[in-house]
Amino acid sequence: MSVLVTGAAGFIGSHVAHALLDRGEEVVGLDSLNDYYDVRLKVARLERLQARSGFSFTCLDVADRAAVAALLDAHPGIDRIVHLAAQAGVRHSMVDPYAYVHANVMGHLVVLEAARRLPRLAHLVYASTSSVYGANTTLPFRETDRVDTPVSLYAATKCADELMSHAYGHLFGLPQTGLRFFTVYGPWGRPDMAYFSFARAIMAGEPITLYDGGRLKRDFTYVDDIVAGVVGALDRPPSDPPTRVLNIGNHRAEEVRTLVALLEQALGRQAVIHEAPRPAADVAETFAAVDEIAALTGFAPRTPLSVGIPRFVAWYRAWTA
Repeated sequence: MSVLVTGAAGFIGSHVAHALLDRGEEVVGLDSLNDYYDVRLKVARLERLQARSGFSFTCLDVADRAAVAALLDAHPGIDRIVHLAAQAGVRHSMVDPYAYVHANVMGHLVVLEAARRLPRLAHLVYASTSSVYGANTTLPFRETDRVDTPVSLYAATKCADELMSHAYGHLFGLPQTGLRFFTVYGPWGRPDMAYFSFARAIMAGEPITLYDGGRLKRDFTYVDDIVAGVVGALDRPPSDPPTRVLNIGNHRAEEVRTLVALLEQALGRQAVIHEAPRPAADVAETFAAVDEIAALTGFAPRTPLSVGIPRFVAWYRAWTA
């Protein structure tokens, strides 16, 4: 038996694939290796995986239903799916909205259709996002909160994914868990994320932009903690009802200016700061209630920002050396 990991060359996907390989799983990876950010980083993540026994890879677009069907035909032992392939980024969804509907909506549908035809499928775990909470102001965000006020197209596509998964669970009994990720960071991360772009700018002596004086708050979650939650959820498929959504975060909201101070300390350089009003697509605060995933899996995030940021900086220095 094996696990299909979509987005295997991505930030979270590559870490999840390593964790599965570490425990002896066979992992089938797919990724389109698109150029949303530096492809060299995706290739480097992929090369680390390809050096390991038990990993196979196919480069394809997750929204290409014929290619996905062919991949599953070639790997009849797949019995679980971790679907992480997506077009990420809140602000970029205002620049190229079609990419989000293609990858996140059509791509999710293709995976659902493929999954329901797998005779041995035990569980499909897929990526949602804290962005689905949109304009909610009640904190911490809980899975029972309404998610019908998205403030970005990216969030709207992820809301659509959750609704489609619910329908497939109802119609076909497809066991699924949607994980609402909260601001994941760490080594091998995405260059479009604030912590990564801030590090690059600080090292280069270039200005960074802080919205609302850096008082925006985010539930920063270290990637190793995320991976533990993903794998724990994968091992515990739902039955009745067959679908669920779970928050997965650090259960701690911290100001962005705290992130900047930790980067300055780890990098040994002061940031040049420009201030600007908060964009319409950004929310003031994210904060995850994690009672549900903790009760299910024992999930307990162990990495505070003060530990995770120095680890990221150590990796970043090596990557850019």
